[in-house]
Amino acid sequence: MSSTGTAPRIPLRLHGVTKRFGDTTAVSNLDLEVQPAEVLALLGPNGAGKTTTVEMCEGFTRPDAGTIEVFGLDPFADNAALRPRIGVMLQGGGGYPAARAGEMLNLVAAYAANPLDPKWLLETLGLTDSARTTYRRLSGGQQQRLALACALVGRPELVFLDEPTAGMDAHARLVVWELIDGLRRDGVTVVLTTHQLKEAEELADRIVIIDHGSQVAAGTPAELMRSGAEDQLRFSAPRMLDLTLLVSALPENYSAVEVAPGEYLVEGHIDPQVLATVTAWCARLDVLATNMRVEQRSLEDVFLDVTGRELRP
Repeated sequence: MSSTGTAPRIPLRLHGVTKRFGDTTAVSNLDLEVQPAEVLALLGPNGAGKTTTVEMCEGFTRPDAGTIEVFGLDPFADNAALRPRIGVMLQGGGGYPAARAGEMLNLVAAYAANPLDPKWLLETLGLTDSARTTYRRLSGGQQQRLALACALVGRPELVFLDEPTAGMDAHARLVVWELIDGLRRDGVTVVLTTHQLKEAEELADRIVIIDHGSQVAAGTPAELMRSGAEDQLRFSAPRMLDLTLLVSALPENYSAVEVAPGEYLVEGHIDPQVLATVTAWCARLDVLATNMRVEQRSLEDVFLDVTGRELRP
């Protein structure tokens, strides 16, 4: 922890990070910075380099080029010093097959200086009735929840979550989302990888999309959904209205057209001022606009635009 009066260190910073496996470049010249108490989602197709990036940040492997700093330290060389400060949820769980769920969580808690109550975590994640069940006999979703509990029990300052809700039903997924939101409120920094775009949109303060090991897009969910395409405002009104006054009242580079008889489309960044302009124009013409709706690009649209639409192996 930082001393009183000192600005907290950036939890995670990558500069020019590259990792190769033979002739394959898994991560290429990647720059990344994660702020305190931020939830950052790493998105990308299969093989994009997400898991490799996270594994380097966790100290499991070294980059071939570039630098990684976790709280100002090298996650590989200074792993022993960093281990109490970070939590890691591995893709696929990583539990001992013969260990009981409760025993496994208690073992991880025993290594922490000030752990959370394992019983509380088991109850919160719906695992109390499975505490005496061996890891191999847990369902896939239960194994994921136990892996999450193990990542959080030591009260980490930075948590890496690799596909945290894979295999979970809707109820368990919502519980995990609430936990992650609670971590942010408690000042914990979270880096998560996920294939569920809705999850990233709901949880992340910022999203970084990588493909072929390089960053191809970054921003808040709202920024990404606004990028590269305009919002659309659609409404119904009497046909063949004069749009001249509306177009002149809208900001530059906005458009307004009648796309079908009595169906109108305004394109541009739709904010409350634009809505007010459209309704004022309708009032001036003494017409009532109905079925007014704002349509934005979805995060899925953005993801497919920047990574392509071909099926990945």
